[in-house]
Amino acid sequence: MIAIVDYGAGNLRSVINAVTRLGYKPKVTSSPDDVLKAQAVILPGVGAAADTMVNLKELGLDSSIRRFISEDRPFLGVCIGLQILFAGTEEGGWHRCLDIIPGLVRKLPSTLKIPHMGWNQVKQKLSHPIFDGIPDEANFYFVHSYYVEPEDRSLVAGETEYGIPICSVLTRGNMVATQFHPEKSGEVGLRFYGNFIKIALGKKVSSL
Repeated sequence: MIAIVDYGAGNLRSVINAVTRLGYKPKVTSSPDDVLKAQAVILPGVGAAADTMVNLKELGLDSSIRRFISEDRPFLGVCIGLQILFAGTEEGGWHRCLDIIPGLVRKLPSTLKIPHMGWNQVKQKLSHPIFDGIPDEANFYFVHSYYVEPEDRSLVAGETEYGIPICSVLTRGNMVATQFHPEKSGEVGLRFYGNFIKIALGKKVSSL
């Protein structure tokens, strides 16, 4: 089962459509049990990290996501789904997040146009099967006002310049997370989702 986590945020439909276009039938769920039973979990997100954490806790999803990732199972976090993996966020003051990845979520510098919205290049910093068939410096679609700052820079698989270098793809074991929205990024975004699912299901990504 490919589980897409529904915690009350928007943007679910476009993620469902992307995965369905690839020929899979995802299960949209708010159940912690479904998360733990899944072969792969996708945590999409738009909005504020603090609100996301409140909703995840109310549904009991925070502990199931922590456990799923601690077991090194295939997990894909998108946008807010990346940010909440960190210790905490500056958004709205200070809010604690899932504290899975050491580091913080910081606001983009005020000298830049905020939010960072639109297409931007992703420079591949690591050789990783998630990038199979995706050209280096391909354009993906971004909408965000905050960015992640991991303590361990070796986890940064993709980087994007927006006045400052931004971690746009993070990987650790079977966990992948992106600041951009693959579901809004055309064919390269579909390829990204397809690569993740193929990896999760133990298939060869090169057969996409």
